Amino acid sequence: MTARIDHLVTSGTFALDGGEWDVDNNVWIVGDDTEAIVIDAAHDAAASEAALNGRTLRAIVCTHAHNDHIDAAPALADATGAPVLLHPDDLPLWKQTHPDRAPDGELADGQELEIAGTTLQVLHTPGHAPGAVCLYAPELSTVFTGDTLFQGGPGATGRSFSHFPTIVASIRDRLLALPPGTTVRTGHGDSTTIGAEAPHLDEWIARGH
Repeated sequence: MTARIDHLVTSGTFALDGGEWDVDNNVWIVGDDTEAIVIDAAHDAAASEAALNGRTLRAIVCTHAHNDHIDAAPALADATGAPVLLHPDDLPLWKQTHPDRAPDGELADGQELEIAGTTLQVLHTPGHAPGAVCLYAPELSTVFTGDTLFQGGPGATGRSFSHFPTIVASIRDRLLALPPGTTVRTGHGDSTTIGAEAPHLDEWIARGH
């Protein structure tokens, strides 16, 4: 059976630099009827576990370590036995949320994760966070971008650990090089495509955010 993509929305709080915001997060599950991975275990471990519907969870992949993307990761790992994977450049952010629990493994640029006969390629895309990654699944014509690229532009860079020129370079060099028909499945909000976002790069740079 070909891998499929399941989608869950969970709600909670994003906290950084002394501020808090209510947010809805996209949780993406990639797999088949027997095994899966979860991309960004946000807010509600029980909801993610229920969405697995008995499938074996092979990994919990974190696109970055802002608290709203990782707050439920340890609980989901404890419930399923799956390892939590994070790019090491985001360990300082991770420790703000989980000071007593380290990730179980590291993500690296160019790494390939296999699930249900499908390959997910890890693309290191810093800017929104130092260790931000995207996951490109060519067989599914999809890239999971976390908070690096949204419908309408780059992720936010106005807080600690973020940098606007870096995120623009990541998007230009790593994401806009993907086929135009690639579906962009984001960390928040609606999906888009590479082709829909590519023409607006100069506008984003002019806006400077």
